[in-house]
Amino acid sequence: MMFEVSNMSFALPEMFMLAMACVILLVTAFLGKKASSYAYGLSQLTMIVTAILIYQSVGENGGLTFDGTYIKDAFSDVLKLSICLMNIAVLLYSTHYLKTRNLYKGEYYVLAVFATLGMMIMVSAYHFLTLYLGLELMSLCLYSMVAMQRDSKVATEAAMKYFVLGALASGMLLYGMSIIYGITGSLDIATISVLLQASGWNDTVLSFGLVFLVIGIGFKLGAVPFHMWLPDVYHGAPTAMTLFIATTPKIAAFAMMIRILAEGLGDLHQHWQGMLIMLSVLSMIVGNVVAIAQTNLKRMLAYSTISHVGFILLGILSGSQEGYAASMFYALVYAVMSLGAFGMIILMSRQGFEADNIDDYKGLSERNPWYALMMLILMFSMAGIPPMVGFYAKLSVIKSVVDINLIAIAVVAVMMSVIGAFYYLRMIKVMYFDKPVHAHAIEAPADMRIFLSANALAVLALGLFPGSLMAVCAIVFS
Repeated sequence: MMFEVSNMSFALPEMFMLAMACVILLVTAFLGKKASSYAYGLSQLTMIVTAILIYQSVGENGGLTFDGTYIKDAFSDVLKLSICLMNIAVLLYSTHYLKTRNLYKGEYYVLAVFATLGMMIMVSAYHFLTLYLGLELMSLCLYSMVAMQRDSKVATEAAMKYFVLGALASGMLLYGMSIIYGITGSLDIATISVLLQASGWNDTVLSFGLVFLVIGIGFKLGAVPFHMWLPDVYHGAPTAMTLFIATTPKIAAFAMMIRILAEGLGDLHQHWQGMLIMLSVLSMIVGNVVAIAQTNLKRMLAYSTISHVGFILLGILSGSQEGYAASMFYALVYAVMSLGAFGMIILMSRQGFEADNIDDYKGLSERNPWYALMMLILMFSMAGIPPMVGFYAKLSVIKSVVDINLIAIAVVAVMMSVIGAFYYLRMIKVMYFDKPVHAHAIEAPADMRIFLSANALAVLALGLFPGSLMAVCAIVFS
């Protein structure tokens, strides 16, 4: 029996976060309008304490608990710690935006904590049902977040699109899981992996189930051709909600892909590799080419996200430990870069002004040289220009496909990186070479300015010294 009290400590961070989420929910319900500040403080406290609990257990012997449905390993420790630390910054960046738009409500923080709990469950799930429950907990919170600005038709429309397409993708994922269960008789990831090593399985039926699993995963990542929701949701949602959706859920979706494809269905690599090659190439091409035509910064970053997902898939489709480590490095780096980019939009916004058009950044170097420099660092990193960390992320995933002799895919990736550099460099041209159209001062509080500056400088520091994070990702898959 694997459900032992001694092993329940593996899930202590999740149990603490669940208890605190319920506390924040009760505070919000009973204190009404006064609850916002308490909810914010408690949610930040929850993230910090959870991060400490995870950090204290790093290096300890892991294993399975809850009858084999939950796993504690180095992979889960690193990703859960990253999720909690990034969400501390997400909540900090969001608060000023929410206050100026009458969205500063306890419900936002309740949803944020429950969504984070869902992400952590996804990362540590070792059973298809646990994985699905974590995914749905996260997704339902994100749908509600997008719809929080109820008087905005654009936000409501975005929420409806997200919900309907998300429900469809969840159904596809569940159908794929049911087919795998029908063949193997198990929903346990470790058991499925062992059973698939035996010969005699019907490859046609397995491939059929695999298609549905890849469709569900592709939607959650925003890969082409399952990307149709992503630009509309990023654009239509309030920027604070877009910031949340664009960062840590991508880490959780990456973890789900590793658990299902690499650990559960690794012996079917020759079947799912071809599917991921198509998703990867299409995502890089569509994301980078369509982003060039965008004038709205949030839509541009949405198509940029689609292209980055294509690069993340490169490492996974290689099927090697080095490739998985490269993809993990890229996913973490992308989340940090995206955190800074959407944080900059919030920083430049004020009441009645969203700062989500590219033209809003004209002459930023004259108005505020420091934040123009921070945005330059973030754009250079997303473009993959050395010495920013984005360059090493792209290099590592491209190397992983070269190592398995997929030279044509590597050439496409390099070409798309060059095309993608155009729209990032256009942002820099607008900031440094165009005349400002207005001269409004930045109104953000000091703590957000400090965190955002640290965020951008961290991108530069990781680029100058990428070895530590790369080594962590390599150790996780060693």
